[in-house]
Amino acid sequence: MKTNKNQPVKGYKVFNPDWTCRGFQYEVGKTFEEDVTPSCCNRGFHFCKELKDCFNYYPFDPNNKVAKVIALGEIDEESDDSKCCTNKIQIVEEISWEDILRMVNLGKRNTGLCNSGNKNTGNRNTGHYNTGNRNTGNYNTGDYNTGDFNTGNCNTGNYNTGDYNTGNCNTGNYNTGDYNIINASSGCFCTEYQKILIFDKPSNWTIIEWWHSNARYLLNQIPKDIVEWIDESYMTDIEKEQNPTYKTTGGYLKIIDESEVAQIWWDGLDTTDKNIIKSIPNFDAEKFEKCTGIKVD
Repeated sequence: MKTNKNQPVKGYKVFNPDWTCRGFQYEVGKTFEEDVTPSCCNRGFHFCKELKDCFNYYPFDPNNKVAKVIALGEIDEESDDSKCCTNKIQIVEEISWEDILRMVNLGKRNTGLCNSGNKNTGNRNTGHYNTGNRNTGNYNTGDYNTGDFNTGNCNTGNYNTGDYNTGNCNTGNYNTGDYNIINASSGCFCTEYQKILIFDKPSNWTIIEWWHSNARYLLNQIPKDIVEWIDESYMTDIEKEQNPTYKTTGGYLKIIDESEVAQIWWDGLDTTDKNIIKSIPNFDAEKFEKCTGIKVD
């Protein structure tokens, strides 16, 4: 955060329908002052330099009031400049919601927030005719779609009603092929779950059986890193050179990276859990090591 006493700063502020904010009553055309040192989220009159940033803190609700303001006193800003506060603020004029929609959207005829496309009712869309949020495609009713005509979410293909599809016309989820009504298919026109390749060979498992397997449950527990305290008496000369603070702390925290963590995790498993993983169909120790970094023997 930083505090300054520069020239007056123009901005925007959202209020409750009765022109209150955090229990303080405001009025258009008046100036308000407090004998405090402003501090964001603690004390002072809060506002945003950009109108769109106001809706990170207030809902995009047409019942609320929105006004142009000028900060006339000391100013404290958050590090990303998304929110500011001051000890002296002037409420200049109310902004109509018609103008708000125009100001926060780059496109036309949007009812949502921060759209650069046209005729969106959702938020932060760069495509057109979306009712969901953060779509870069067109005619989506779901969220985070980069394709077109999707009613699901996170699709990069087109005409999907499921989620996370990269293919087209799927009603299931996680499909990379087209016209599938099941989940996680890489084929087309599939209505039943297919057996999958495991270790590059055909198996008797479907993707659902793999998802629900004890082996997958165990493998998902591999940590990304491990922090270990290394006492000074066990430090190598290179470690002492790289961590000079050991002289005052008596050692250092060693972060073991992902390449070593998986093996440490495996070595700590009991025999039963190791056998569960080694019982994966077509288990191949060499390929398992290539994919996970774990030597099983």
